[in-house]
Amino acid sequence: MREWISHSSVCFATARRWVVVLGLAVAGAMPSSAQTQPVVRGLPDFTELVDQVGPSVVNIRTLERTRTTQGGGPDEQMLEFFRRFGIPIPPGVQRSPRQERGTPQDEERPTGVGSGFVLSSDGLIMTNAHVVDGADELLVTLPDKREFKARVIGADKRTDVAVVKIEATDLPAVRIGDASRIRVGEWVMAIGSPFGLENSVTAGIVSAKQRDTGDYLPFIQTDVAINPGNSGGPLINMRGEVIGINSQIYSRSGGFMGISFAIPIDEAMRVSNQLRATGRVVRGRIGVSIDQVSKDVAESIGLGDTKGALVRGVEADSPASKAGLEPGDIIVKFDGKSIEKSADLPRLVGNTKPGSRSTITVFRRGGYKDLMVTVGEVESDKQAANRRSAPTEPKPAAAALAKNLGLTLSDLTDAQRSELKIKGGVRIEAAEGAAARAGLREGDVITTLANTEVATVKDVEAVLSRTDKSRNINVLVRRGEWAQYAVIRPQAR
Repeated sequence: MREWISHSSVCFATARRWVVVLGLAVAGAMPSSAQTQPVVRGLPDFTELVDQVGPSVVNIRTLERTRTTQGGGPDEQMLEFFRRFGIPIPPGVQRSPRQERGTPQDEERPTGVGSGFVLSSDGLIMTNAHVVDGADELLVTLPDKREFKARVIGADKRTDVAVVKIEATDLPAVRIGDASRIRVGEWVMAIGSPFGLENSVTAGIVSAKQRDTGDYLPFIQTDVAINPGNSGGPLINMRGEVIGINSQIYSRSGGFMGISFAIPIDEAMRVSNQLRATGRVVRGRIGVSIDQVSKDVAESIGLGDTKGALVRGVEADSPASKAGLEPGDIIVKFDGKSIEKSADLPRLVGNTKPGSRSTITVFRRGGYKDLMVTVGEVESDKQAANRRSAPTEPKPAAAALAKNLGLTLSDLTDAQRSELKIKGGVRIEAAEGAAARAGLREGDVITTLANTEVATVKDVEAVLSRTDKSRNINVLVRRGEWAQYAVIRPQAR
């Protein structure tokens, strides 16, 4: 009996352990209450946001002055047409004596409508540059229906940001948010005047961040309904803060198609601060033309990742030229900040104060190198003219190894080196086979082959003689003033 009881006790203890273990397993298998809760509970209520931000959003109408002659009517334009082309004037469009005595008068013609929002209580308003561009007069209508004439403090076309001023006080200013904190998928709201309909509210979500649609701006993409007239209005987060300025739409019809773009408010505020201080925006420049780094190029030159900005050209006497940058360099850092894609470089340089000394890290011929550059200033409304290389007489040279790649090469003359502002290189007289498939063509100048500088056809042959004939070969070529990489694939012949 004692043995049975003892054995039973052991069995009971063992059974109890299994119950505990099974209970834990079942408990672990069953979803917790937190796991069963929905991630999203219903749709947001925007009513409080509208009450909070709505009074700060304004309607902007633009007017253009035109000069007309009273009494002339449309016949004046017809008469001018007949006179200009020497056509006899039909009796039906002759001016009457009253029309002859007509006097010129100025008329104000509506040219556009947009939106804006109050930056400060004393009447500073932010909007898009394209809203105020070309306007002779601006009329700002507040939500309480008061109307004011406005003057432009400053406008920057590159970022599409403008600041205007009305003579008013005690206006409700918006709260500025942090665009860097936005997350894809979060709810946002827009208030504006689509098609002139004042204080219209639309909502949606953030579709993407850092959309590259401009040189200086990584846009916020949303699916908020934005139409003509919404331009310049605020994009608002669920805390009632402005995180962007609605600026562009993607459309095939001219109306909303589900893709809208907003200028991040931190970028817009940086621009507006300069416009308020000086009326214009000062940007840095170094004088290079850049391109993306392709996967093939990155692998062939030993860079690995497709990061950085490929320098295709360096302006003569520019900050980049004086710093020693060369066509074919890959800029991977500017002032210690990594360049993940080529569009990062103009933004970093543009936001640097002219006159500043900055460090540029480049990848050149298999290694990294730091260069010091003194940042220059972007000249407003000027573009550098592209120079064209004068045609030169070809001087073909026999080169057996180069010929195997489909290349016919010649040495450069002193005049050609001087014209291209390079120390050495070889000119391509003909490109066939693998070279042609790589995009090379007659007139290109090879300056680097397999990460090695070449100055003559003999240099090319020497590099090819110690290169694996079955492996891809990277080539840096000059085409006019621009430089670009190409990858020749011998095995593809």
